[in-house]
Amino acid sequence: MRVLVTGADGFIGSHLTEMLLARGYQVRALAQYNSFNYWGWIDDLSHKNLEIVSGDVRDPNYCREIVKDMDIVFHLAALIAIPYSYVAPGSYVDTNVNGTLNICQAAKDLGTKKVIVTSTSEVYGTAQYVPIDEKHPKQPQSPYSASKIGADMMAMSYYNSFDVPVVIARPFNTYGPRQSARAIIPTIISQIASGKKEIKLGDLTPTRDFNYVSDTCEGFIALAESDEVIGKEINIASNSEISMEATLSLIAEIMESDVKFIQDEQRLRPAKSEVFRLYGDNTLIKSLTDFDSNVSLEEGLRKTVDWFTKEENLARYKTTIYNV
Repeated sequence: MRVLVTGADGFIGSHLTEMLLARGYQVRALAQYNSFNYWGWIDDLSHKNLEIVSGDVRDPNYCREIVKDMDIVFHLAALIAIPYSYVAPGSYVDTNVNGTLNICQAAKDLGTKKVIVTSTSEVYGTAQYVPIDEKHPKQPQSPYSASKIGADMMAMSYYNSFDVPVVIARPFNTYGPRQSARAIIPTIISQIASGKKEIKLGDLTPTRDFNYVSDTCEGFIALAESDEVIGKEINIASNSEISMEATLSLIAEIMESDVKFIQDEQRLRPAKSEVFRLYGDNTLIKSLTDFDSNVSLEEGLRKTVDWFTKEENLARYKTTIYNV
């Protein structure tokens, strides 16, 4: 099976690429073009079934070229940092909405068998009820989430209008090795690992449904291998929640640290933009596929701590700078 992974150079995309190769897929991996021939987290990845290409999903002609001859497209390429979406919202529309449009149009024209479009639990906003199922209202509480709602709806319009075989994969909060320090878990771990006794964080009252990256990738592959998912929006979730404060305590315990928390004003979202509760319902994906969450939060955090505390990995993170 020939598959394209856009955003393969990123956090989830790199893990998904590795997992697909391990299962015998032939993978075309898209890394965002740059003049340094740098392929992000797949820079050192080599496999006989791997083809790495560099480009940008904002270009419709390029999307047609990379989608050609592919059976399945895993579309992960996106701008995802919520704080930066407050600063540069137009770039989120260009990449997230128009990029998805370009992939879907290419799939339509070329007869691709399945397009798995990556959504986010952020489209739900603060939970109106829990657990959050796929019927929960969408709430654009940031320019980022608005762009992802737009991308999801664009993809679904291609299913409804042109019968493009689209699936919306909606992961809740994924964490693990290689994640950007803009996210809460690597922010905590990297600051503690760098020797800080006081770490800067934002609001610790919100809750999140955390999923270890291998579980998220298992969800993507389960959707790729199911015939029952076309035209559906499907959560990839653990069906649980934990507060940021409890997450900090658990990480500190694992790392045997007595670190103190300082609230950093620049890390706080605008009041109406904060998503205070995310707790996903994974009933649908479990009913349509063989997906299950296999990695507990404590096990996943230990694996993540082990990776971040390796000197060569921690050196990639600028722990003194707030990463938007």
